[in-house]
Amino acid sequence: MHRSRFALGLVALGMAFAVAAPTGALARKPETYTARFSTLAAGGYDVVAYFSEAKPLKGSADFKTNYKGAEWRFSSAANLEKFKAQPETYAPQYGGYCAWAVSQGYTAPGNPKNWSVVDGRLYLNYNDKVQADWLKDVPGFIQKADANWPAVLEK
Repeated sequence: MHRSRFALGLVALGMAFAVAAPTGALARKPETYTARFSTLAAGGYDVVAYFSEAKPLKGSADFKTNYKGAEWRFSSAANLEKFKAQPETYAPQYGGYCAWAVSQGYTAPGNPKNWSVVDGRLYLNYNDKVQADWLKDVPGFIQKADANWPAVLEK
């Protein structure tokens, strides 16, 4: 009798955890993309460098700040200060998620090596193939992505 009560108690406890635990489908994705087990935005690349150097440069842990739940790194103190003064100007659109994926209604990682600056905004794409697709209709994809953002974080 004592064992059966114990077993029933374990079953009830397990069911309570199953009901209370959030599922991946219901969890909102973070506003800023970071790789699994990382807090680095843009893969640790200096997002200001895309504008000033026209190329991706790795950031340094010596020049970092936090913004929108992620750590942002920069290649110089000057770039760090530029970002801190106007983070919305330099941060990639759609939180650093792949811009093409957001235009299609879902999220995928943005790759800091697959990038473009359009009308003063930084966009990241998943890989070379996706970036090639993105470049076929950048204005159209931006319009679609803008319409989908930030609702895609709920999916």
